[in-house]
Amino acid sequence: MSKEFDEVKQLNFSKLEVETLKWWKENDIFEKSLSTREEGIPFTFYEGPPTANGKPGIHHVLARTVKDMFCRYKTLKGFRVERKAGWDTHGLPVEIEVEKDLDLEGREQVEEYGVAEYNEKCRNSVLKYKDLWDKLTDRMAYWVDLDDPYVTFDNDYIESVWWAFKTLYEKGLVYQGYKIQWYSPGSGTVLSSHEVAQGYEEVQDPSIFVKFKVEMADDVYFLAWTTTPWTIISNMALAVNPNLDYAKIKLSEGDRTEYYIMAKECIDDVIDHDYEIVEEYKGEELIDWTYEPVFDYALEEFDKDEAWRVVSADFVTTDEGTGVVHTAPAFGADDYDMGQEHDIPLFNPIDQDGKFTAQVPEFEGEWFKDADSDIA
Repeated sequence: MSKEFDEVKQLNFSKLEVETLKWWKENDIFEKSLSTREEGIPFTFYEGPPTANGKPGIHHVLARTVKDMFCRYKTLKGFRVERKAGWDTHGLPVEIEVEKDLDLEGREQVEEYGVAEYNEKCRNSVLKYKDLWDKLTDRMAYWVDLDDPYVTFDNDYIESVWWAFKTLYEKGLVYQGYKIQWYSPGSGTVLSSHEVAQGYEEVQDPSIFVKFKVEMADDVYFLAWTTTPWTIISNMALAVNPNLDYAKIKLSEGDRTEYYIMAKECIDDVIDHDYEIVEEYKGEELIDWTYEPVFDYALEEFDKDEAWRVVSADFVTTDEGTGVVHTAPAFGADDYDMGQEHDIPLFNPIDQDGKFTAQVPEFEGEWFKDADSDIA
């Protein structure tokens, strides 16, 4: 073994890192990386703010390493790279931690406790681990201005957001509409997909086949399949794939004869007794056919010609179900987008507590999932 290699092998890298960090701090190297580039082109970096309501983890080290690498690269290229730290002090993780500490469940108990007192608890909670974050930031040599961070609960920050929004509004760049989001009735807030995944568990949902009577035709029905029976109340359209092959089949039982329209490829998977194909269609031939709503609650709000028709949708497949998709624009991103495309309104009779409103007298006050069994 060569002497040079042996000397490298004996290096204490952890000690070397600490010595380098100490030298950088004593000689204001970070500050000099800015002052020596006063005339450089500005490259401003705002920290994508972490929420300091928990201990930092190795994933934070990885993310901050990437951020720091870009800033150092720009500095080497002669840019003046301002780096402003920040703290995200809003959001569900903060609320969950505080509500656990206070033994509160849901919005009503928070309001009884007192919103101002609750907000103050959240302010204190979010900065509880700040010292740990500062130590990690220094130890990993992440160059960022920790002395003057932006904090999302500061009035200056909040007012800057409102200013930006007002400016966008005045330029005509803001519109009012709807967006389909995960929502927690217990917390009274929308959820990100990441937050939903944190509490993910498998449950058993009932699946049902639903008959939608074709308008102006005796005993003819579109047949659709769904795993969310409660959304049938908000059905506003049926979707078919214009490129699929569909068929009308005849089913007879005793003196009763009915006809069902579904994708031809799905028939044998869905129908378990004798049938007769009496007519075939391409999906595009079914577009704009109308049908009678299963429930008439939405008719109190919308005219019949505003909805309850067959529309075209490329996302319809024959992998499961019948090739005819029940659509409730209020309760699904694809459904909503399709509704917007075809000018189909949405009907949402569920309140912020997850219960049916007076728009649906039969189920008023009932938890939405409990309606599954009644409808099924």
